[in-house]
Amino acid sequence: MATSTTTNGSHSAEKKEIVIIGGGIIGATTAYFLTRHPAYSPSTHSITILEATGIASGASGKAGGLLALWAYPSSLVPLSFKLHKELAKEHDGANRWGYRALGVGQIECVGRKIGDSNVEGKGEEVKGVHDVNVGGGATGDGNVSLQKRSKDSYKRLQKMGLPDDLDWVSADAARGYEAMGSEKDTAQVHPYQFTTAMVELAKEKGAKVIIGRCTALDTTSKTVTYTSSSPGQPDTETRTIEATDIILTTGAWTPTILPSVPIGHTRAHSVVITPSRPVSAYALFTSISLPRDYKQNHKSRPMHVTPEIYARPFNSVYACGEGDHLVPLPATTADVEVDDSRCQDVIDYVSTISDELRDGKVEARQACYLPIVESGGGPLVGPTGHDGVWLAAGHTCWGIQNGPGTGKIMSEFVMDGKVTSAKNIGGLDPRRVL
Repeated sequence: MATSTTTNGSHSAEKKEIVIIGGGIIGATTAYFLTRHPAYSPSTHSITILEATGIASGASGKAGGLLALWAYPSSLVPLSFKLHKELAKEHDGANRWGYRALGVGQIECVGRKIGDSNVEGKGEEVKGVHDVNVGGGATGDGNVSLQKRSKDSYKRLQKMGLPDDLDWVSADAARGYEAMGSEKDTAQVHPYQFTTAMVELAKEKGAKVIIGRCTALDTTSKTVTYTSSSPGQPDTETRTIEATDIILTTGAWTPTILPSVPIGHTRAHSVVITPSRPVSAYALFTSISLPRDYKQNHKSRPMHVTPEIYARPFNSVYACGEGDHLVPLPATTADVEVDDSRCQDVIDYVSTISDELRDGKVEARQACYLPIVESGGGPLVGPTGHDGVWLAAGHTCWGIQNGPGTGKIMSEFVMDGKVTSAKNIGGLDPRRVL
């Protein structure tokens, strides 16, 4: 593609000390593509990822992992979607991080009756959620399995537009389905496995990781101050790194390092469930009207909900609910507060429309903070106006999707001073809002 922009980067032949602050998907893919740049040499280019808690410890390890050509922004999505496919082919992504194509659609449902829920702990069975009797063999506790459907059930679902292989949504709950994409333009990865794999591949080419929290950034001298402690030692040590290039990939935490960046945050809760049987590969954007008994038992809760449900490789299902701003951003990802009641809500919601999820096991209840650009749209990818200081943050819920494209662009900015792999990226320029 033609060159889209030039900026204040130095020539790649020069010796570089590159510090990437943030070990999420954007930092991971930036390190990966820097180590794959044609001009990269471990003898002249040092690449360090500085991460406060652990690789993929924030949203990158707790995201849904949906990839889509219909995502945004349009200047970044096609490149990134293509790179996902290429990375999976080159590094066995299907087995290493669960890369695969899948169907996606919006589904309208009326939730089935919910009993009193009493689910605690990790790895627990989902109990106490009951559906009405819609025919078929009932279990001893009154639950009805819809794993084998009657001809009438299939006919009803076909009239609603549901694909034949989407067999883990209750025929009694489903009311309508509309495809949003197909296996040609929609795919997925396991976010934690993808992010950590990118870091490992970068390390194989010479990048290194430091676990330490950035406490100060001097944009004039280009020095990064951070604190770290050795395993088993409570005393914190302060250290400084001098750099030629500093890349902020710190997501929602970016303003704590560079206060002028207009990035806010939304807390998002999610759960991971091992279904009672393997389920087909679909991402569902649901619209569920909850039953009357839920209103009686949860008077403060909404009666219409829209959880997202992603069937994942390796026999797991990810589901998330609405975001919130109830708790301030903590110091690090290790301090994120998980509201168990919000996780339980998501479990209840999806259990009203799927036996496989109702009868499965909850493997994780989790929360993370999504970075939201508060003015001018996002994400913000490129120069900051401070020589040698770069920004790649504010990807909202599409960080995993746009990670490879962002990493590729950042490698070109830093090594070449200009971008050639994408065009029309002026809308990503951080200087618009700084």
